[in-house]
Amino acid sequence: MKGTKSVMTTIYDFKETEMSGKTIDLSVYKDKVIVVVNTASKCGLAPQLTALETLYQKYKEQGFEVLGLPSNQFRQELDSDDETNEYCKVHYGVTFPMTKRIKVNGDKEDPLFTYLKDAAGHGKIKWNFTKFLIGRDGQVIKRYAPQTKPEKMEEDIVAALK
Repeated sequence: MKGTKSVMTTIYDFKETEMSGKTIDLSVYKDKVIVVVNTASKCGLAPQLTALETLYQKYKEQGFEVLGLPSNQFRQELDSDDETNEYCKVHYGVTFPMTKRIKVNGDKEDPLFTYLKDAAGHGKIKWNFTKFLIGRDGQVIKRYAPQTKPEKMEEDIVAALK
């Protein structure tokens, strides 16, 4: 992974796998403002999915995206990607892209999370719903704590969209 860090300079250099199995090349998000968040369906913070969806619907026409990356690293995710996908749609109305589950810390952590943690200047992901705001240039603007409600990010999102 260490060699990867020096080569990859924006999130546009990464790829993820959507729940459907389709590859998401993050370069499709060029010139957009993005929130990347590690999610968990059984977490007490899961209602943040509704707030993230609200922000997504409110600003997507202005170039705003949300990308959810489920993780069971804190043992609060459902048993399968299919269950997670259905649960998030039914219970929280999620329409933004969700990936197959990933690891956010450790030896097998997702390279995107390695990059985000390094770029934000913070270490280990401590809990579900750590959120990263990415600017139109593909650079990390800010990292938000799991307890930070998405509504509290709205001012920063609007500023980034200008």
